[in-house]
Amino acid sequence: MKASRRITVVDSHTEGEPTRLVLDGGPALSAATVADAVHELRRDHDAFRKAVINEPRGSDILVGALLLPAGDKRNTAAVIFFNNAGYLGMCGHGAIGVAISLLREQRIEIGLHSFETPAGNVRVTIHDEHRVSVENVASYRYRKNVALAVEGIGTVAGDIAWGGNWFFLIHDHGLAVEPGNIRQLSEFATRVRRALDNSSLCGAGGAQIDHIELFGSPSNAERADSRNFVLCPGGAYDRSPCGTGTSAKIACLIEDGALDPGAIWRQESICGGLFTASAAIHEASVIPTITGSAFLTARSTLIFEPSDPFPCGLAEADERQ
Repeated sequence: MKASRRITVVDSHTEGEPTRLVLDGGPALSAATVADAVHELRRDHDAFRKAVINEPRGSDILVGALLLPAGDKRNTAAVIFFNNAGYLGMCGHGAIGVAISLLREQRIEIGLHSFETPAGNVRVTIHDEHRVSVENVASYRYRKNVALAVEGIGTVAGDIAWGGNWFFLIHDHGLAVEPGNIRQLSEFATRVRRALDNSSLCGAGGAQIDHIELFGSPSNAERADSRNFVLCPGGAYDRSPCGTGTSAKIACLIEDGALDPGAIWRQESICGGLFTASAAIHEASVIPTITGSAFLTARSTLIFEPSDPFPCGLAEADERQ
């Protein structure tokens, strides 16, 4: 019998959204930088991403994180985040999950660390065995109040903003942002995403806008300032308040004068998770910091037998893209 391939992972959730950190068994990469490593993964090892994320070993809501040595030895590690549709520039909830997973694996200690990501370096402060703050990449609004014609809905206005990924942020959508309305929110956001894909609208440099974020009132105004619903690129919605989406929101608030630098913004997710966020201004750039908690859910070995007819899982999301 031929040997089975094995990949060691640690699973966690950050405010409800899962992260799967690959500790051992990932592909051997020759790239010297994290940006080149993403290119190499996409070109030569995309089957690895699909195998780790897709059913039957994963699910549509899972975000993977591949741990690599840092290119700059002053940093703690490099991390590539991926999901059922492809690769992410950054992932806020994922960075929190990676930090706690590495802490509990005794690979790093409580305190300040720096992760290299495709979107740039992020500073991560581990406060205790669950709570982490992530100083994200510089975030900004690219275009304000852009009109978009959406089939079956009409004209929708939103902001195009960057927080480590590209977002279309919508406030006036007429829907209740609450758990009982997830199907309608998903259908609305999917139509918006499809309309964006069929339009000329894009992020800086022609980048695809692949995250849709809807905002509404929080479940408890004493606990949070806003509640969001975020549709991710592969068609699943974010169970957490979305770290990069919250960063994009913070950048818009500061530009509008609706939030002062250093002031706290409490972002609630559709499922009730909570991030506290603030931002500093550095060299005219908005630098958000997102704080949340992660909890371990499993440490396991993924097994890939040679005779398995689905070595890359069931790649429905990849076929939809």
